[in-house]
Amino acid sequence: MSLKFYNTLSREKEIFTPINPPDVGFYSCGPTVYNYAHIGNLRSYVFADILQKTLEYCGYKVHRVMNITDIGHLSSDADSGEDKMTKGLLREGKELTLKNMRELAEFYTEKFKDDLRALNIQIPHGIYFASDYVKEDVDLIKKLEEKKYTYKTSDGVYFDTSKMPDYGILWGSKKNTDESHSRISENPEKRNAEDFALWKFNSKIGFESPWGTGFPGWHIECSAMGIKFLGEQFDLHTGGIDHIPTHHTNEIAQSECATGKKPFVKFWMHNEFVDTGSEKMAKSKGNFLRLESFTEKGINPITYRFWLLMASYRTKVNFSWEALGGSETALKRLYNLYMALGPALELAGKPETGKVYKEYQNKFKEYVEDDLDTPRALSLLWDVFKDQNMSDADKKATILDFDKVLGLGFENLKKEIIPEEVTGLAKERELARKNKDFKKSDELRKEINSLGYEVKDMNGEYKINKI
Repeated sequence: MSLKFYNTLSREKEIFTPINPPDVGFYSCGPTVYNYAHIGNLRSYVFADILQKTLEYCGYKVHRVMNITDIGHLSSDADSGEDKMTKGLLREGKELTLKNMRELAEFYTEKFKDDLRALNIQIPHGIYFASDYVKEDVDLIKKLEEKKYTYKTSDGVYFDTSKMPDYGILWGSKKNTDESHSRISENPEKRNAEDFALWKFNSKIGFESPWGTGFPGWHIECSAMGIKFLGEQFDLHTGGIDHIPTHHTNEIAQSECATGKKPFVKFWMHNEFVDTGSEKMAKSKGNFLRLESFTEKGINPITYRFWLLMASYRTKVNFSWEALGGSETALKRLYNLYMALGPALELAGKPETGKVYKEYQNKFKEYVEDDLDTPRALSLLWDVFKDQNMSDADKKATILDFDKVLGLGFENLKKEIIPEEVTGLAKERELARKNKDFKKSDELRKEINSLGYEVKDMNGEYKINKI
């Protein structure tokens, strides 16, 4: 079966073939590092990680680039409002300097990377700060200026969208009238409602340019970095669905007009939101959770990854502690089943780890190659555990093969050492059962449970597991 992904550009599933196989050029929009990432933000990176691992599982060589936005991201899509990095400096009582802005960015970037590691997300080799590539931004704006796509206002240099007939091709429709009037009213000097800033002036803090001191626009940064590291045309670009109408639409416009090449990107792929109740999770609304919130409650962060994989990346999900609790129970069950398969056998002095069961592997590939269908892939994982015709060694090998994509950390599981107090109580309970003292046996079971463990009786023996 061929790889098929949903392409936002065409609004349908398409067979994926890279421009220069087996190499895949892949750009994923990174965070604006003025604060901690919330779990809604992190869905984009779980999705991008599954996509990268699926491509690699299918034999492709992935060159993935991610930007770190540390300059130029304004709070409004209309190129107005507070600069997010400035907002971060003011929040923390720091002087508005480029040095302090970079230090703030580096601090929150490291926290972001900690979150990625906790979720077993592979950190891209190409991860770059936008502030290091202002020259590339300026050069790209100059190209647009030479081709007469720009004009200057009192607050910046803008892209004239009326000169690009198919502007908004990714969005699929023009903005509604109310939004258009709103965006015009925020800057009456703009020629068209959809026109966007390529460079914003700032006399207090910023970088030098031919047009004046200030910052590159948020959109131009991603275009310039994508072109620098992946070329004027590349295969994949990912982000959240909120990037479709403005950020990614504008990336397409400025990139294709500057280079004269279409398409800028072959496949645009976007993940849906994580809601809390009926609202999108957002820092501005104060309704967001950090990954740290899970660890504070003793929940393994991989549980969140597992919970996300239970739904398609294109499906909106509603977070609740109850839903996460159900996923935690299920993931622990999978871990316990895996550990119950036992260590690798020793055959002729060498560890025998089993063979990947081809029938299951082919099914797994069929699912993940069909637009990353992780819900069916997880269902197949349960089937492997339940298959009584497979040896334990083959089950382990097959599960580890699946986990190259799923990233649930099975290979890192280690046999837990049960405390002596618990093993002693379990032996005492077993003796009570043999003596038919079921009241005492039940009391001992409850005491074992209170210590965080459970005893299961199977085939005349008992097994101790952590709850």
